[in-house]
Amino acid sequence: MNRAHLRVARPSDDIPALVRFYRDGLGFELLSEFVDHDGFSGVMFGHEGAAYHLEFTRKHGHPAGRAPSRDHLLVFYVPDEAEWHAAVARMEQLGIQPVKSSNPYWDKIGKTFEDPDGYRVVLQNAPWAG
Repeated sequence: MNRAHLRVARPSDDIPALVRFYRDGLGFELLSEFVDHDGFSGVMFGHEGAAYHLEFTRKHGHPAGRAPSRDHLLVFYVPDEAEWHAAVARMEQLGIQPVKSSNPYWDKIGKTFEDPDGYRVVLQNAPWAG
């Protein structure tokens, strides 16, 4: 498993809004998109060489709904302070303001943003110290 590539996949009701949030705001690359593949349309975001990517799909006629809680998080550790500030500024320039995190830990050195489906993304200004 140490060489596995991770795909985080979830349904959405508004793919165009997610493109604005993840590509235009967070700076992810649009890796792939598909339309009406066995009733599904979707997009995949990531970064060249990263060991993960995000997939959002829409099944026509089946509502996905919103996140079940404010604690459904994707956390990205961004250790470079200038890169972190640039990412936060990009979001704010799009009118996407940080929200207070449900867990105050994430507000200490990070910013939390809520995507159009109610899921949250934390930009943590720290290295991953796994």
